[in-house]
Amino acid sequence: MHPIRFVRVPAWGLLGLLALIGVGCGGEKTSDAPSDQAARSGETATTTAPDAPSFDFKVGIMTGTVSQGEDEYRGAQRMIRKYGADHIRHVTYPDNFMTEQEAMISQLLNLAADPKIKAIVFAQGVPGSMAAMKRIDELRPDIEFLIYEPHEDPHQVSEYADVSIITDNLKRGETIVELAHEMGAKTFVHYSFPRHMSQELISRRMKIMEETCQKLGMEFVFANAPDPTGDQGLPGAQKFILEDVPREIEKYGTDTAFFSTNCGMQEPLIRSCADNHAIMPEQCCPSPTHGYPGALGIAIAEGQAGDMGAIRNAIQEKVVAAGNSGRMATWPVSTGIVGIEALTEIAIQSVQGKVRVNDPDVIVAELQKAAGAKVTVHPFEDVDNYYMFLMDSVIF
Repeated sequence: MHPIRFVRVPAWGLLGLLALIGVGCGGEKTSDAPSDQAARSGETATTTAPDAPSFDFKVGIMTGTVSQGEDEYRGAQRMIRKYGADHIRHVTYPDNFMTEQEAMISQLLNLAADPKIKAIVFAQGVPGSMAAMKRIDELRPDIEFLIYEPHEDPHQVSEYADVSIITDNLKRGETIVELAHEMGAKTFVHYSFPRHMSQELISRRMKIMEETCQKLGMEFVFANAPDPTGDQGLPGAQKFILEDVPREIEKYGTDTAFFSTNCGMQEPLIRSCADNHAIMPEQCCPSPTHGYPGALGIAIAEGQAGDMGAIRNAIQEKVVAAGNSGRMATWPVSTGIVGIEALTEIAIQSVQGKVRVNDPDVIVAELQKAAGAKVTVHPFEDVDNYYMFLMDSVIF
């Protein structure tokens, strides 16, 4: 078996609630998956941690479902197991959040209606988050908002959120392409769609990717994919990826690197790269658990769910068996899980008056504690409550 290689990346009566629309969770059902009743309400089933620390308030966490963002979902469940249902409330937004924003907002209003909720963690901060924060703030100005991966304009989000953290999409415009080049890529295919390209950081990252390709003598290709929140839904978007990757390889050869801006597209993209011996340098939200297990047929036992080393080793075995060693990579741990754990810990400490919610030293410390690895953090431009972070890469 070839060893896993780590690559150092350069640092750079409160309210009348709307009727809730039910949300279904895709993927294999595990012990942390919501009960059917909870899935219909959008609030996940909870368990109480027997030795949970005692404090007299709650933190709300909103994530996508397993099908839209499994890592974030699992991160919220880990916080419930640590602190108990008496202190953590977890709700999910609809898979089709673009057309069901009122359902998502009503979930957040439902959290805010609980007087014990003192902070809400958004993961991810999908469109509609700013509207929700504005409405909640009018009724509950005491609630703190912490966002992982905000989708809306950074400067506008910073006016409502107490703190936001996001992977360093601008620097990743360089590092992802540089890594692909190191892995032998001559062409770089970027899948996205208008909704994502309207987001400032994603759009700017793509431009940086294109410029970096030019510097390295690589061809950059933008491929317009279906929006998973559109008429074809997530199944249509995934089917497109499975069909298009072989077409692109036929045009450009196997020394082609692929990247998609959408979480739901990662599994078919990884599978296609492995099957067709193409290059997969990094997912939109880099993590060993983001797309890799499902794409490569890796069953993760309940006790193995948080063991990133064991999961990386399992991926390594599958990649070698597929004959694609040295051509697939990710970050060493889940950024979704790390982001939620760090923000939840910061929220608890902030409500207790122990830390300032947007203190960069606290953010670095909690991210590194959650990751068990070095994390590089810096603010976005001149915004003092919006931070971007990077980790090293691992090549299988």
